[in-house]
Amino acid sequence: MRKSAQNHETLKQKLNPERMPRHVAIIMDGNGRWATRRGMPRAIGHRAGVSTLREIVKASVELPIEVLTVYAFSTENWRRPQDEVLALMQLLVEYLDLEAENLRRNNVQVRAIGQVEDLPLEAQEKLAAVARLTSANRGLVFNLALNYGGRAEIIRACRTLAGLVQEGRIRPEEISPEVFSNSLYTAGLPDPDLVIRPAGEMRLSNFLTYQAAYSEIWVTNTFWPDFTRSDYYQALLAYQRRERRFGGL
Repeated sequence: MRKSAQNHETLKQKLNPERMPRHVAIIMDGNGRWATRRGMPRAIGHRAGVSTLREIVKASVELPIEVLTVYAFSTENWRRPQDEVLALMQLLVEYLDLEAENLRRNNVQVRAIGQVEDLPLEAQEKLAAVARLTSANRGLVFNLALNYGGRAEIIRACRTLAGLVQEGRIRPEEISPEVFSNSLYTAGLPDPDLVIRPAGEMRLSNFLTYQAAYSEIWVTNTFWPDFTRSDYYQALLAYQRRERRFGGL
């Protein structure tokens, strides 16, 4: 066993299965900077980031984590150069092509959250196909946040509930936190217990804005392509050492 693999296992053995977060959310940041610092195109960084994603999904299945949500493409990412956006969309299709059967076999249920209808048609079709393929799985729920923005999600939920009020199907005073949560893309899922942010940035960047209100946040300076199982286990161990009070004492 290689030294790095030994380190992974040592950290993994320290985890308390009874204090595992149900839902982990990850902002996959730093791909472009990782590539730029190596004198490579940003697209190479995104490709390296996909390799990291494969490993973290495997680790989540093994632990097991109930829900893993990754920030793959934000509503603001359309502002990037067109060639980078096209490369990201093609990489998404390629990833789903290569991983679909592995995800099905490992009991992973794939979902897409965000304004998926605005993605290129090929990406929409591939996402729908993999979602159908894995829909019967009852292991890890794997959310790909694509063309996703937390504020846009909240506005969408408000419009949905306003329409129900207008139709007389619900009264305004019946809109509780539970009802509102069930109008979000993550309806039926627990809120994220832990948000992991690689690349050193200290912000949520419009990710799960409502759901992450009481999430524990763990930040590392490591860029996403260099993020390993050891980093993941360290984040989980840090989470397990924290006391969650949700505004209480």
